[in-house]
This record gives sequence, structure tokens and C-alpha cells, in this order.
Amino acid sequence: MNPGETRRKPWIVGVSGASGTPYAAAVLRALLAAGESVDLVVSRASRLTLLDETGIAFRDAHWRDDLREWLSRGADGKPDTFTVDLDGVRHWAAGDLAAGPSSGSYPSKGMLIVPASTACVAGVALGLSKDLLQRVASVTLKEGRTLIVAVRETPLNGQTLRHLVTLDDAGATVVPASPAFYAGATHIQDLVDFVAGRVLDAAGVEHRLYRRWKGELGGGSRPG
Repeated sequence: MNPGETRRKPWIVGVSGASGTPYAAAVLRALLAAGESVDLVVSRASRLTLLDETGIAFRDAHWRDDLREWLSRGADGKPDTFTVDLDGVRHWAAGDLAAGPSSGSYPSKGMLIVPASTACVAGVALGLSKDLLQRVASVTLKEGRTLIVAVRETPLNGQTLRHLVTLDDAGATVVPASPAFYAGATHIQDLVDFVAGRVLDAAGVEHRLYRRWKGELGGGSRPG
């Protein structure tokens, strides 16, 4: 951002500890490509998952360098697959419960939790606010803003299903991280982008991450 430039009302993206960090990366890239501002909260548990899935250690003191390395990778782990501009990103430490987004008076368009672990789902459904990610989700619900929860777990037990119903009743949108194949996926990135695109669809953010259904059978087997 240029000095004195007014920052657009951001989307808050929370990354929890579930497997699926490529989903978060795809959502973040697409938001930035759409010109959206992003406030990012990376939970402590998700940093372990990110390290396991990518080898990247996400550090608060070096978040910009670590985020750039993360978002530049493809879903197959290949580095330098994407070029990203991080000017629209503001990072908040997961343990900072005094951060801006912890208050309902902090302006935002809403929150996307990608991926959402079952522990995160439970914490938000029960209103625990044990870290900044859960606190922001609670604030988002109480302020009547958009909350999208991209749950990534299988199988789902009854307790988690009840928590998801609680979130739905509270006004959240539950988007399972479940890829589809009618869009003609030929690469792991295509499957990841489909899920990311459905998250952004729910948020009303324009993107071109996947081929949309046009009512023509066999479309998924034809080149895009």
C-alpha cells in the first residue's frame, strides 16, 4: 500500500491445524488476485501441519518471507509455481487476543477458515475463543458477518456433525473440502483450486479457479 492510501475492508483468513494447507494457499492467492485485502491468522497447530506438508516453518517475526515461500508453491510442492504480491496482507499472531480483529468494532467483510479442523469447529461452535482464530470467528458470528468454515476431516463423527449444525444455525456457511471432478481436473492443483473456488463462491468473491458447470454432459472430459 502507498502511504496515506485507505486500506479496503479485509477478509480475515484463519488457517487451523487440519491437513490441507494447499487449500488455504489457493484461497489467499485468489483473494489477493481479486484485489481484496486480507488479514491472516495462522494458528499454532496449523504451523505444525504446514511444516509437515511443505517443510516451511511459519514464524511471526518473518511471516512475510515465510508466507511468500508458501504461496509461491504449487499443491504438488513445486517451488516458484506462483508469483504473489503480499501488499494486501496484514498478519496477526495467533496468541494476540488484543489484535484488531478480536473486536467487533474492527471492520471486516467476514472470515474464511481454511482448512477448519474438527477441534477448531468445536471451539467456534462452543464459543471457547481459546486463541485469536476462534475469537475472530465468534466476533464474526455475533456481528452477523459472513463466516465460512471449510471443514477438512473424514470420517465425521456425531459430535462434529452436531457442531457443524450449530454453526449453520448460527449463520455460518459450512463448505466441506470435497473436490469435484466435473470441472476436468488433470492435476492436484485443479482439485485444490475447485475447493478454494467454492469457498470464494460462498464469500461472493469473483475468481477463475475452476470450470463451472454449463449443463453439458462430458464437459469434464474435454480440454478447458
